[in-house]
Amino acid sequence: MGKGTVGASVNITKDQDQTVRLKKQITLFQGVAIIVGIIIGSGIFVSPVGILIHVKSVGMSLIMWGLCGLYNTLCAICYAELGASIPQSGGEYVYIKRAFGDYPAFLCLWINFMLICPVGLAALSLIASLYILQPIFPDCLVPPLAERFIAVCIVGLIVMANCRNVKLVTRLQIFITSSKLIALAIVIIIGFVYLGRGNIESFENAFTDSDFSGGAIALSFYSGFWAYSGWSYLNFLTEELVEPHKNLPRAIMISMGLVIIVYLVANVAYLGVLTPQQMTHSTAVAVTFAEHTMGAAHWLMPILIGISVLGTINGTILSMSRLFFIGAQNNHMPLFMSMVQYKFMTPATSLFVILALVLCFQSSGDIWYLIEMEGFGFATILTMVFAGQVYLRYKEPNLDRPIKVPIVLPIILCVVSLAIVVLTFYQKVSESLTALMILAGGTVLYLFGNRWQNKPRTIQTKIDAVNLFLQKLFLVVPQDNADELDWE
Repeated sequence: MGKGTVGASVNITKDQDQTVRLKKQITLFQGVAIIVGIIIGSGIFVSPVGILIHVKSVGMSLIMWGLCGLYNTLCAICYAELGASIPQSGGEYVYIKRAFGDYPAFLCLWINFMLICPVGLAALSLIASLYILQPIFPDCLVPPLAERFIAVCIVGLIVMANCRNVKLVTRLQIFITSSKLIALAIVIIIGFVYLGRGNIESFENAFTDSDFSGGAIALSFYSGFWAYSGWSYLNFLTEELVEPHKNLPRAIMISMGLVIIVYLVANVAYLGVLTPQQMTHSTAVAVTFAEHTMGAAHWLMPILIGISVLGTINGTILSMSRLFFIGAQNNHMPLFMSMVQYKFMTPATSLFVILALVLCFQSSGDIWYLIEMEGFGFATILTMVFAGQVYLRYKEPNLDRPIKVPIVLPIILCVVSLAIVVLTFYQKVSESLTALMILAGGTVLYLFGNRWQNKPRTIQTKIDAVNLFLQKLFLVVPQDNADELDWE
């Protein structure tokens, strides 16, 4: 944060007909691959345990999978309206800013910056590292040092790829998405073969011992959030999407339909092989499934899971870097994060800030704590987004809305999201207080960086010096004025 004239201080030449900006190069097919690649990560391989542990029965767990899918699909439909009506990169941050103004938008950005993005990536990288190393240590626990080293390497390499070329990472996403669908196809085919042989014991007395309490349902929703999270990330890339008015809602709906079907079928397939007790005692359901069914080839499953998680990490980094890039352009992040690498036209500084934050959170050894923290932050943002969507109907009734959902839908989703947040305060006091402390720290930085406009010259000079140093270090320059560009 802190404005200056750093962009004029670095002498980088470019052709007169070349503009410095992010390019429109993501197609509908690539958009679907990005969303599916982000959503189908570790969730379907790990989250069945989290949901089953909280609701305590097979029948209730399948209902929760369906409810989580329905809830996330309805949320995605609302996001499709917002994305088509406000076709700007930045997703929910832009929508909240449009509805409620500067400070609520900053809080949304700060939650993404300090909770959702780095916490989620830290958990994902540790999960990917664990599965990649598991075949090397088949009869013992993976050494924590090795697990963290590989996790660091994974995030570092993916950040470097994103700095280099957007087309490269979108093509990589297509390959990874194909790999994870192959892994799920193996689970589904084998599981239904077992079901065809009459292995249906897991579905007998399916609702026995079910926990219908509000706290159990809220916590199982967080596992569902983890499994379905990612459907909103294409909204962060709207300005790089070809024909966003058409392709954004199409990509969201195609992706959500595919993912819900795959998830429900995969859960039934798991229960065709494993008992509920075996699932709840497993750290990775798909790996336990492979050990029971694939014989000597069971080592293939953790490798496929690792590749699957890489897709989620790649898509998250690609999308979130654009969110922080847009936030910096609005003076909600340091100035250097609003610049693009002059040669590759990528937001390199935002990408490296993400890398630094992830490295900090990777020191945590409790992956489920990280998942619950991310879920709390996501539910909070959804509450703000849907409240803003309702308010925009009255604030800007004439806004062009190529897609228009019934107003009752965002109202219901806002109430549900708020209820999940409130239940979390009751059920998970420690995580909730930690999140509130993070928000309080962000508010202090907002007052210093954004609201304090007339800083003393000595402070502003130091801020400019830091921006200039980082601009030279990463070879980044300000993006040209978007209003003067031909985005096609």
